[in-house]
Amino acid sequence: MSIATNIHEITPREAQQRLARGALLLDVRDDNERAAGMPAAAIGLPLTEVESRIAAVEANPAREILTICASGKRSQRAAETLHALGYTRVASIMGGFVRWNAEGLPLADGGLGADALERYSRHLLLPEVGAAGQSSLALARVALVGAGGLGSPAAFYLAAAGTGTLTLIDDDTVDRSNLQRQILHTDARVGMAKTESARMTLGALNPHIAIATHETRLVAANVEELIHGHDVVIDGADNFPTRYLLSAACTRLKIPLVYGAVHRFTGQVSVFDARRDDSPCYRCLFPEPPAAEDAPNCAEAGVLGVLPGIIGLLQASEAIKLIIGIGAPLVGRLLCFDALVASFRELRLPRDPQCPGCGADARFNGYEDIARICASA
Repeated sequence: MSIATNIHEITPREAQQRLARGALLLDVRDDNERAAGMPAAAIGLPLTEVESRIAAVEANPAREILTICASGKRSQRAAETLHALGYTRVASIMGGFVRWNAEGLPLADGGLGADALERYSRHLLLPEVGAAGQSSLALARVALVGAGGLGSPAAFYLAAAGTGTLTLIDDDTVDRSNLQRQILHTDARVGMAKTESARMTLGALNPHIAIATHETRLVAANVEELIHGHDVVIDGADNFPTRYLLSAACTRLKIPLVYGAVHRFTGQVSVFDARRDDSPCYRCLFPEPPAAEDAPNCAEAGVLGVLPGIIGLLQASEAIKLIIGIGAPLVGRLLCFDALVASFRELRLPRDPQCPGCGADARFNGYEDIARICASA
């Protein structure tokens, strides 16, 4: 089969005009590439299948056919193949889909758009994520309870990943002592509500996501209202009453809870997914709260500044896996990190049949009772 050597090239806007006059547009990229978006009215036909399938797509060799790929090279080869097969009116689109998208030309339904294709290009290269996973992230709603040490890195990376809606719940203000580890905040914002400071930082990083803020403490009266309708909840709390409330609410509402905690030089992460029959809950790990002297907070015991960053990033990773549906979430496993020796170890955390929170005989008597468990400890 002879190959043409001088295939005509046209700009995307010229292609638009020819499409309006009846030309046929073939997107010759692979299927996984087109999943991230394709020109409106285009027909997907991979380059490797052009020769064998073109007759089924268009049998009239006199019809004008335009070809497009990612950048313009494969579309040239496709046009050459068509010309050799007897199609006399063929042209390749210069700059391909990258230029088409950059010029804001129409996309088929489901396209990610020019900004998303560039912003999340490294995600789109991963077959496990791709366009479908990125679209799942864009539709996801994640609630972060706490905009401090754990919430800061988790929120940063969830925003960067394109998580559609982040809900920040925190009643605290920025203090200078926070800045050693709470990287959402700056010295200039000391005294500002943490939720507002976080909103400013995350909006500057990714203006295409929605950020909802609640400058309030999560308590029995508002816990369900604040987390209802979210796909994942991230526990960035620093006290046991909040954690027990979150565990009870996420169990009742069937929302996965990504748990994280830090103390001095150590941290731990797990996932409690009430949608799964085999998943433990927070009270399988801590049936009753420890005495206050056995569990001092960061203000009392101190914490290595980078430690919440490590644990918070692991929480963000687990949330992304849950949203996209990839990998093996830390369900039934407790991942422990020791910064002093730079070691991870994993502990098995099975569901406790006698658990007061999710066991067969567990009875829910209201969130106020959950809070009293901690108050009386």
